[in-house]
Amino acid sequence: MSARVPAARPPARVALLVLATGLASGFLAGLFGVGGGLVIVPALMSVLRMDQRRAAATSLAAIVVTAAVGTVSYAQRGQVSLEAFAIVSVGSLAGARLGTWLLRRLPRAVLPWVFVGFTLSVIISQQLRSPVREAALVLDPVGAIGLVAVGLVAGILAGLVGVGGGGVIVPGLQLVVGVGDLLARGTSLLIMIPTAMVGTWSNLRHSVVDLRVGLLVGAAAVVSAPLGARAAAALSPTAGTVLFNIFLVCVMLTMLFKERLRRQADRAGGQERGGA
Repeated sequence: MSARVPAARPPARVALLVLATGLASGFLAGLFGVGGGLVIVPALMSVLRMDQRRAAATSLAAIVVTAAVGTVSYAQRGQVSLEAFAIVSVGSLAGARLGTWLLRRLPRAVLPWVFVGFTLSVIISQQLRSPVREAALVLDPVGAIGLVAVGLVAGILAGLVGVGGGGVIVPGLQLVVGVGDLLARGTSLLIMIPTAMVGTWSNLRHSVVDLRVGLLVGAAAVVSAPLGARAAAALSPTAGTVLFNIFLVCVMLTMLFKERLRRQADRAGGQERGGA
């Protein structure tokens, strides 16, 4: 007996679902200062049935556009720090290359657990400091080294998991140098642009990215990212953090559920082949 092949979705429906993914990721980029990969990766796996490796690489390409639009929205309000951008980028550019290298070598079964571990670490880190709205960047040598380390971790996760690293950069900027929540989000989006570009270039060279889908998702995000930035300014810092953590928990549970279904399908397929 042959394994059951999932029915193909109509092309028009697929296109609409990809555009909806872009709209959702753009709004989240503006709202939370993330690249939107936490939505894009699971969505591409579900809508286009990509494996996590290809979905992560395609997500990173979309984040180039998503982060650029979100950055403009925050920069118009003066909520981007070029100084923090320069320091964190030193670590994030190196980390992105390491992350994409790991993406090609780690077993597929390990990647969802990297995603879950990353999500839990972000949630925990958000509890270590009460968020504030107005706090400027004040740097000392220890803080500068800490920001390089934040960038390195964010870059690795960007290349490995397909997220822009904002889930690390935003709380990292707040914890390490104590900046306000909106300044952290705007700066985080700016940092993601070169990080995602380096990771995408590496992925293109190894043919693990669907650039057309990535650009389509990014184009849809152009519409919704400014709306997310406005919503972030309307929320209190505490409310924004609570919403971010709830969102992360939902994404983590969805990822675990999908991984469980994938393993069940693999076992069923193996049993059918063994009985043939």
